[in-house]
Amino acid sequence: MTTKVHLAADGRGLPLSFVVTAGNVNDSTMFDAVLDAIKVPRATVGRPRRRPDRVLADKAYSSRAIRASLRKRGIRAAIPERSDQVANRKRRGTRGGRPPAFDKEQYKGRNVVERCFNRLRQFRAIATRFDKLAVRYQSGLHLASLILWLRDTTA
Repeated sequence: MTTKVHLAADGRGLPLSFVVTAGNVNDSTMFDAVLDAIKVPRATVGRPRRRPDRVLADKAYSSRAIRASLRKRGIRAAIPERSDQVANRKRRGTRGGRPPAFDKEQYKGRNVVERCFNRLRQFRAIATRFDKLAVRYQSGLHLASLILWLRDTTA
């Protein structure tokens, strides 16, 4: 009966891609699907841009698989480690490896995604989700995202 929106936003808080799933789906399982859905057209002629410069994510996305996927794609990450991962690494001693790189200054910009969610939820149809079908809810998200992009005056 519930749904969850997995979202990627740019530095201005505008939605780049999103995936709508059932409410009980874990965030980290949809990470690759959200990254694969990013497609930003270029101002000039050329293929759309599909790879962001960096990813800022919360602790829910802290896993070896996600970090390996980002390394393979050549994307820098600012994802804090969960406390259980830190404890396991320290418990293993020198075999635990070194901690992943984490830049606190870059991570301060992660609130842009939360602000993007808040801007989307200003639309009543998105906030209340009266739509029975997920396809209609997703089309409403597309329309709200389009309106946010058209309202943006910084471009």
